[in-house]
Amino acid sequence: MGETHFGFKTVDEGEKARRVQGVFDSVAPKYDLMNDLMSLGLHRAWKAYTVAVANLREGHQVLDIAGGTGDLARAFARKVGSSGCVVHSDINLAMLTTGRDRLLDEGFSLPTVVCDAERLPFRAERFDLVSVAFGLRNMTHKDVALAEMCRVLKPGGRLLVLEFSKVAPRLEKAYDWYSFNVLPRLGQWVAGDSESYRYLAESIRMHPDQETLKGMMRAAGFGHVDVHNLTGGVVALHVGVRC
Repeated sequence: MGETHFGFKTVDEGEKARRVQGVFDSVAPKYDLMNDLMSLGLHRAWKAYTVAVANLREGHQVLDIAGGTGDLARAFARKVGSSGCVVHSDINLAMLTTGRDRLLDEGFSLPTVVCDAERLPFRAERFDLVSVAFGLRNMTHKDVALAEMCRVLKPGGRLLVLEFSKVAPRLEKAYDWYSFNVLPRLGQWVAGDSESYRYLAESIRMHPDQETLKGMMRAAGFGHVDVHNLTGGVVALHVGVRC
């Protein structure tokens, strides 16, 4: 077993999986509230843009990976209708349970699957669309996960990766100050957990930038990849089309 990054630390690959599990076990109860506070509500606009770009139709088959509390799954379900299907998945049971309960409360009964994106339990060419929002950077072998996402897509199907990315140079100083000073304090105040939010800030810095991720998606089997920078590159939406 090799080594990988957990934030700025270098750890064994197996240890990273356990640590990431612990982070999301901790943040699950306050995840939605913290998203609103950390992004000043912008995460809702980023996700709405993702839904618009998805351009789903009645009957489409969708897999939402790292679906967490179900924001995208709920929006997608409204688009695909009763003849379509949205599978809501996450590797973390606490996050998935929180999302499932919230979806049920809002009248959505979706297939819910605990699964690892590096070993997806679905047949090849099953889905019209696969999405992963703010989850790819936590995966140990991103190349393996991207190849798996490509495998389960139909030819011509699309992968949408919404993730924190490399900000414009003029924003770097302010963004770093906010990430490493405000976010941990906010996490401690609201969720009683500063270290998990410090990890989240560090994990963003270790994630591939826009062009690197684009190249990784091409290597995984996507013939065309578009990059949409949002909010000065704080977030990027990568859209890959399977060959």
